[in-house]
Amino acid sequence: MTSIDMALGDHITLKQLSQAIRNGFSPIVEVESMDGIYKVRFHHANGVSDLSDAQGHVSTFLGTGEIRDTLGELGLTHGVLTFADQCGDEMIGVEGKAMTPDEMLTYGTRIAFR
Repeated sequence: MTSIDMALGDHITLKQLSQAIRNGFSPIVEVESMDGIYKVRFHHANGVSDLSDAQGHVSTFLGTGEIRDTLGELGLTHGVLTFADQCGDEMIGVEGKAMTPDEMLTYGTRIAFR
């Protein structure tokens, strides 16, 4: 675990992310789709950090193009697109088992940022 990973908390701003990448930070990038709204998470040795603004509010995006441009400019090349868990349909009686975060990353769709 690098000292960069140790210093990260639950939230990271673009400025902090840029600095961390320049110092060797290499996270697994998750882009989670929530019915047309997207948020970005960074999985690293110390846990998971949400991309947030300076006030700690999770940043949301209306499309993957903006995420691609923003993260690509920082030097990140790819990530995993996951979907907010919708595992059943109570209207027709279909039950489901929620996926774990690891399963979501494993079965997500690989996407490119540049």
